[in-house]
Amino acid sequence: QVQLVESGGGLVQPGGSLRLSCAASGSSFSMYSIGWYRQAPGKQRELVAAITSGGSTNYADSVKGRFTISRDNAKNMVYLQMNSLKPEDTAVYYCNSKSPKWPLDADYWGQGTQVTVSS
Repeated sequence: QVQLVESGGGLVQPGGSLRLSCAASGSSFSMYSIGWYRQAPGKQRELVAAITSGGSTNYADSVKGRFTISRDNAKNMVYLQMNSLKPEDTAVYYCNSKSPKWPLDADYWGQGTQVTVSS
């Protein structure tokens, strides 16, 4: 089982930056793909960015060029650097982990961290 804890959310002005962190438990962390998702009020949860065990990344079109996902396997950490934030980035951001056996294995979610972009 994997436990995920997000941090780093908060209130930021449009154009500002935030860095979200996802701390993961488990000795097999380096083998997991990790994704950052977000859910705004009244909207479905959507994938923002993901990184594979090999370091390949993909991004939602809405955040390309502004957000960067990275991982530090030695620390069991995944980060989401968010620059040039817009009001439409306001949402609860969740960290998700998938093992190489997913979907045969369950995936795991953190509790989320609130990001609010407002002047």
